Amino acid sequence: MKLTDRHPYATPILAVIACLLWSTAFAGVKYGLRFASPLGFAGIRFMISGLMIIPFSFHSLFLNIQKKSFIRLALWIGLFQTFLLYGFFYLGMTLVSGALGAMIIGSAPLIIAFTAHIVLHDDKLNRKKTMSLFIGIMGIVILTLSRQPCTSAGLRQIFGMCLLICGLICSAFGNIIVSRDRNDFHPFLLNAVQLFIGGFCLTLTSLAVEGVPHWSLTSEFLLTLLWLSFLSAAAFSIWFVLLQRPGVKVSELNVWKFIIPVFGALLSWLLLPDESPQILSLLGMVCISASVLFFHASTRKHTDRVC
Repeated sequence: MKLTDRHPYATPILAVIACLLWSTAFAGVKYGLRFASPLGFAGIRFMISGLMIIPFSFHSLFLNIQKKSFIRLALWIGLFQTFLLYGFFYLGMTLVSGALGAMIIGSAPLIIAFTAHIVLHDDKLNRKKTMSLFIGIMGIVILTLSRQPCTSAGLRQIFGMCLLICGLICSAFGNIIVSRDRNDFHPFLLNAVQLFIGGFCLTLTSLAVEGVPHWSLTSEFLLTLLWLSFLSAAAFSIWFVLLQRPGVKVSELNVWKFIIPVFGALLSWLLLPDESPQILSLLGMVCISASVLFFHASTRKHTDRVC
């Protein structure tokens, strides 16, 4: 099945594949941060990701690289979808556990749905969708309480959670820009250039803020870096294709990201020896997952009525 096929299950299958790839990032980032500074690590990762995609879009690279409209679009997407999103993400992940990071990122569909409601005229919230937002907010509140916010360690993690949420807001605008300008340029090429631009800006920022890197280049770190680079190249390319498909709404597509907190937290608990599940953490994860599932159910019923 090709990415452009109009098979009825093509969109959900590809969305699930992308989200499963993203769910492996939390444990990988937490492991890699033991060897590298956050912004420098992010910058190198996304520059490599962009270079990985270039061979698959090489035929259209020279046709579009000189177009001002393409450069402008790639710069905007690279700013929101890579530079700001992952700048906040990597800094936030230095302050929270891998499992908690996965759960917070799992609230992305709620934030993106709210942002799309404000910005896009054809992607509005209804009463059931709004109710799902409140359930998701309850989940975030429960997660906040599970971090013991009255302690110094708790305050540190609360600040990390705020950074992650700022990254999600930036990601929402990145998704909207890709969807709004659908069909203008090939999604693989657009993704390759925006990843490289975002990674390059992160690298320059790391040199100014973190100084010249002195990393421990072990084989484990290099394998982690390559895997994280690959999953970003693959997942973002799939996502850009889906965002540019006719009839796909930003809020409804992003509902599939409920898979990310579940598998991301499970992988962190399995792979990172210093992390384990807690009752409040599990309850918060259930609330966030329930909210996006409820959101998805409401959009399906609306689609059935239209059809």
